[in-house]
Amino acid sequence: MDESRIVKSLAALAQPIRLQVFRALVVAGQAGMTPGTMAQGLGIPPNTLSFHLKELANAGLVTQERVSRNIVYRAAYEQMNALLGYLTENCCRGEACMPADAAVACC
Repeated sequence: MDESRIVKSLAALAQPIRLQVFRALVVAGQAGMTPGTMAQGLGIPPNTLSFHLKELANAGLVTQERVSRNIVYRAAYEQMNALLGYLTENCCRGEACMPADAAVACC
Protein backbone atom coordinates (compact mmCIF):
# COMPACT_ATOMS: atom_id res chain seq x y z
CA MET A 1 0.00 0.00 0.00
CA ASP A 2 1.51 3.33 -1.03
CA GLU A 3 1.84 6.26 1.34
CA SER A 4 -0.56 8.52 -0.54
CA ARG A 5 -3.30 5.88 -0.11
CA ILE A 6 -2.43 5.55 3.59
CA VAL A 7 -2.65 9.32 4.10
CA LYS A 8 -5.98 9.49 2.24
CA SER A 9 -7.42 6.66 4.35
CA LEU A 10 -6.24 8.12 7.65
CA ALA A 11 -7.52 11.58 6.68
CA ALA A 12 -10.94 10.12 5.89
CA LEU A 13 -11.10 8.39 9.27
CA ALA A 14 -9.90 11.50 11.12
CA GLN A 15 -13.42 12.95 11.05
CA PRO A 16 -15.84 11.84 13.81
CA ILE A 17 -18.90 11.19 11.63
CA ARG A 18 -16.90 9.25 9.05
CA LEU A 19 -15.29 7.17 11.78
CA GLN A 20 -18.75 6.46 13.24
CA VAL A 21 -20.09 5.44 9.81
CA PHE A 22 -17.06 3.24 9.11
CA ARG A 23 -17.40 1.49 12.48
CA ALA A 24 -21.08 0.81 11.78
CA LEU A 25 -20.20 -0.73 8.42
CA VAL A 26 -17.47 -2.88 9.95
CA VAL A 27 -19.96 -4.16 12.54
CA ALA A 28 -22.57 -4.80 9.83
CA GLY A 29 -20.15 -7.15 8.10
CA GLN A 30 -20.62 -8.41 4.56
CA ALA A 31 -24.37 -7.75 4.72
CA GLY A 32 -23.57 -4.04 4.66
CA MET A 33 -26.13 -1.29 5.18
CA THR A 34 -28.28 0.98 3.09
CA PRO A 35 -27.89 4.74 3.55
CA GLY A 36 -31.42 4.98 4.99
CA THR A 37 -30.68 2.36 7.64
CA MET A 38 -27.40 4.06 8.52
CA ALA A 39 -28.94 7.53 8.70
CA GLN A 40 -31.70 6.34 10.98
CA GLY A 41 -29.50 4.15 13.16
CA LEU A 42 -26.74 6.72 13.58
CA GLY A 43 -28.98 9.79 13.75
CA ILE A 44 -27.21 11.47 10.84
CA PRO A 45 -29.17 13.55 8.31
CA PRO A 46 -29.25 11.77 4.91
CA ASN A 47 -27.51 14.59 3.01
CA THR A 48 -24.70 14.70 5.60
CA LEU A 49 -24.36 10.92 5.47
CA SER A 50 -24.17 11.00 1.68
CA PHE A 51 -21.26 13.44 1.80
CA HIS A 52 -19.33 11.33 4.30
CA LEU A 53 -19.99 8.06 2.44
CA LYS A 54 -18.59 9.69 -0.69
CA GLU A 55 -15.42 10.66 1.19
CA LEU A 56 -15.02 7.14 2.60
CA ALA A 57 -15.54 5.67 -0.87
CA ASN A 58 -12.97 8.05 -2.39
CA ALA A 59 -10.49 6.86 0.24
CA GLY A 60 -11.23 3.25 -0.71
CA LEU A 61 -12.57 2.40 2.74
CA VAL A 62 -16.11 1.51 1.65
CA THR A 63 -17.66 -0.11 -1.39
CA GLN A 64 -21.12 0.32 -2.78
CA GLU A 65 -23.31 -2.09 -4.70
CA ARG A 66 -26.76 -1.68 -6.19
CA VAL A 67 -29.05 -4.42 -4.90
CA SER A 68 -32.47 -4.15 -6.49
CA ARG A 69 -33.59 -0.58 -5.80
CA ASN A 70 -31.13 0.02 -2.96
CA ILE A 71 -27.48 0.87 -2.70
CA VAL A 72 -25.69 -1.21 -0.09
CA TYR A 73 -22.48 0.08 1.45
CA ARG A 74 -19.89 -2.23 2.95
CA ALA A 75 -16.58 -1.70 4.69
CA ALA A 76 -13.66 -2.49 2.39
CA TYR A 77 -11.99 -5.03 4.67
CA GLU A 78 -9.02 -5.57 2.36
CA GLN A 79 -8.22 -1.85 2.48
CA MET A 80 -8.79 -1.73 6.24
CA ASN A 81 -6.47 -4.70 6.79
CA ALA A 82 -3.83 -3.18 4.51
CA LEU A 83 -3.99 0.07 6.50
CA LEU A 84 -3.66 -1.76 9.82
CA GLY A 85 -0.83 -3.86 8.42
CA TYR A 86 1.00 -0.77 7.22
CA LEU A 87 0.65 0.95 10.59
CA THR A 88 1.79 -2.13 12.48
CA GLU A 89 4.76 -2.75 10.21
CA ASN A 90 5.94 0.83 9.72
CA CYS A 91 4.91 2.57 12.92
CA CYS A 92 5.31 -0.22 15.46
CA ARG A 93 8.11 -2.13 13.72
CA GLY A 94 5.95 -5.24 13.65
CA GLU A 95 5.49 -5.29 17.43
CA ALA A 96 2.62 -4.37 19.71
CA CYS A 97 2.47 -0.60 20.06
CA MET A 98 1.68 -0.67 23.76
CA PRO A 99 4.47 -1.62 26.19
CA ALA A 100 3.72 -4.99 27.80
CA ASP A 101 3.63 -3.57 31.34
CA ALA A 102 1.16 -0.84 30.30
CA ALA A 103 -1.33 -3.47 29.12
CA VAL A 104 -1.26 -5.17 32.52
CA ALA A 105 -1.68 -1.90 34.44
CA CYS A 106 -4.87 -0.92 32.62
CA CYS A 107 -7.72 0.20 34.89
